[in-house]
Formats: sequence, C-alpha cells, structure tokens
Amino acid sequence: MPEIRRMEESDLDEVAAIERASFPLPWSRNLFLRDLKENKIAFFLAVRDRGELVAYGGFWLLQEEINIVNVAVHPDHRKKGFGRLVLDALLKEGQKQGATIATLEVRESNKAARTLYERLGFIQIAIRKKYYSDNREDALVMWLNPIPNMKELN
Repeated sequence: MPEIRRMEESDLDEVAAIERASFPLPWSRNLFLRDLKENKIAFFLAVRDRGELVAYGGFWLLQEEINIVNVAVHPDHRKKGFGRLVLDALLKEGQKQGATIATLEVRESNKAARTLYERLGFIQIAIRKKYYSDNREDALVMWLNPIPNMKELN
C-alpha cells in the first residue's frame, strides 16, 4: 500500500527529478523548498511506494478555494492510480482546511490529465491564451464546485 504524507525537504531531490521528467517548464527544487518553508497557504503531499517517491501534488489555499498548483507522477509509475490517489488526498485535505472549491490550470494538450480531472468532476470554465511560455500553448482553467465529500483514504 502506498504511503501518502506531507512533502518534506528530504523529498525534494526526487520531486525535482520527477518534475524535470514531467514538464517542459519544471519548477526548481528551490521553488518547492520556498513553498514548503515560507508559503503559509501552500500544502504539498508526497506518495511513496515501496520506498520510492512515485507522485506528488500541492495546492495553495485561497479562502474557500484550493488552487491545485502541481501534480506529477513518475513516468515509470503512470497509469497505476497514483495521480488519482494524489488528487483525492489533496481534495480531502482541502476540505479539512475549509475549502469548498478546487481550481487548476492544465495544458490543452495534456489529455491524460484532463481526462483524470474530468473523471473527478472538474469542468472547464476558461482558457488562458498562450499561457505557457515555452510554446505559447493555452491553459484550460478547470474547477470543481463543490468539492464532493471525500471518503477516508487508507
């Protein structure tokens, strides 16, 4: 059974490696560290399976809204349910912190992520034109309102 817990500084080398393998514009290790240490509205989770960091995700709490700012699964562990596990845990934690709404941005071309978000009930509400600076790709703004009652995670 995978272990889900708050991300720690000791996770950041593995997080940064997954980030680089997952995104054309990866967050740096220092950006994650700043969110962990200094950003009072940030909350990040790490998922380990058999000791290996396989996924992570995080949000910023903005009053009653969580803005999911980052979710990634190690390329060798995709399509195994870890992305869903991270998102379920983030939504549950958001609820515990008083959130009723979740939002996120996703690349228009990221069909796998979009499918997962739609399965969770997210709907597209806007497009941020030419949002990504590497290729000027649009970002789809998706939201979940309300966050459904999340069952207890084992």
